[in-house]
Amino acid sequence: MRQPVARFFIRVGALAAKEATHIRRDPRVLYLALGMPVVMLLLFGFGVSFDIDRIPLAVVDRDQSEASRRLVADFVASGDFVQGASLASEAEIEPLLRRGGAAAALVIPKGLSRDLARGEDVPVQVVFDGSDGMSTTQALARADAIAQAATMRIRREGGLSAAPPLRVSAWTRFNPTGRSAIYLVPGLMAYVLAMVSVLLTALTVAREWERGSMEQLFATPVGRLEIVVGKLLPYLGLGCLQVLLVLAMGAWVFDVPMRGSLFLLGVVAVLFMLGMLGQGLLVSVVTRNQMVATQGAMMSSMLPSMLLSGFLFPIENMPLPLRTVSAAIPARYFVHALRGILLKGNGIAEIWPDLLALSGFAALVVVVSTVRFQRRLA
Repeated sequence: MRQPVARFFIRVGALAAKEATHIRRDPRVLYLALGMPVVMLLLFGFGVSFDIDRIPLAVVDRDQSEASRRLVADFVASGDFVQGASLASEAEIEPLLRRGGAAAALVIPKGLSRDLARGEDVPVQVVFDGSDGMSTTQALARADAIAQAATMRIRREGGLSAAPPLRVSAWTRFNPTGRSAIYLVPGLMAYVLAMVSVLLTALTVAREWERGSMEQLFATPVGRLEIVVGKLLPYLGLGCLQVLLVLAMGAWVFDVPMRGSLFLLGVVAVLFMLGMLGQGLLVSVVTRNQMVATQGAMMSSMLPSMLLSGFLFPIENMPLPLRTVSAAIPARYFVHALRGILLKGNGIAEIWPDLLALSGFAALVVVVSTVRFQRRLA
């Protein structure tokens, strides 16, 4: 019993050493494994942002008073809006929005100062460019908050007794500043690691078939499982370096916190990487062609990891068929576990369903890859 087990590990070690030698001799693999995740993290981290600020604001000030200038200053002081063109009338707003010269326009009616001195309500209008629905929703909420703050200031300075009957205090946990990078970077880690890992192993067996070295491998007494495990192990070690590198860049560049257990995060990352590497190996075993394997790896990892993992879009808002399909996407569970560990400090009691799903997927793809790998040339 001991001899077959010992021979198994010896053969797996020899295959892993052979694959590690290929990795060292091919700088493109090292760039793909270590350089590409960092480049993509920086590009997506800085390029993809849902934070709306410095919104160009055109102003139609028909009152031209100290009160109207103070109101404009209230909108600009927060940094959410930047004062742009000063317009003479409301008729100039739509052409300006069409040209993209502004994203919003503040219309101050004539008689603002007089009506405020009397304690009367003054209708102030804010016009938005609604072609970008997400940006408009955030800008509308911020404009409403600024208007409420300005109303309270005017009432306080004017000594008016009228005040809102209810005050609401809102608290934001886990991301109090509302920075989109804190929310996006954990999902971006899953997306980048999934794509790179699948792409790495998708080229392994396909490369062996194209170079004709598979025949030499078949001449040895190495079994299918030994070949699969031996090819996965070096890339799993490389994947662990990827995880550490991406986590370090996320913490250093984007200030992503680490509130949970680093060991637990490592377990989740290893399970996810093993599943993604096994998926790439399965693609490689099925296609036997590097070009087709590359296309299959990108299609099976890039789009599902971006669209169906909760990285960009909440899974709860998806139609039922897509929610059902997303249950088979391992990046969904990795994103959920990452955000829980990094941002909330979750432990095993909260993320055990994610661990179970990632373990099941990793075991499934390794078994299927082994079964599909046939020791024949045709």
